[in-house]
Amino acid sequence: MSHSNFYRRRRTLGTTVVEVAVVLPVFLVFLFGLIAYGHACMVSNMMKGATRAAARFGAPSNVTTAQAEAKARQILSGGMNPALITIQIKDASAYDNGDPFPTDPAAMTAMPDIELNTAAERQLFMVRASVNYNDVAILPTSWFNNLQLSGQAFMRHE
Repeated sequence: MSHSNFYRRRRTLGTTVVEVAVVLPVFLVFLFGLIAYGHACMVSNMMKGATRAAARFGAPSNVTTAQAEAKARQILSGGMNPALITIQIKDASAYDNGDPFPTDPAAMTAMPDIELNTAAERQLFMVRASVNYNDVAILPTSWFNNLQLSGQAFMRHE
């Protein structure tokens, strides 16, 4: 082997190490970002499904608000600690008069509570579940400190 081939290989190896040192951190940040985004979507979809199921469960006249909340927590326990989740069951009958549905969490929290067991027939109610993303994240980061994941479902009492 000649000296020129030896030095060319060392120079190529050095270039490869520098390229990996530059590209690898960017790739890893991208990869972990995809994992975090996918997990956030999964948690959000679980919450939407759990609130729909709890609202359907709470629609009959012989079900209490506590039973509907327990149903939502039971469904969510398959993927996260249900004690970390805030579940609200609210009276949404004010929106039957044409008022716009609430779009932000504060407006949803301000809705009056409802006891499903004593609700009137056809009364509109909402089941809402929310959690701070960092409480359920695979890789908690400071970027998502105030990110709330939620799901809600509106249903009429039977």
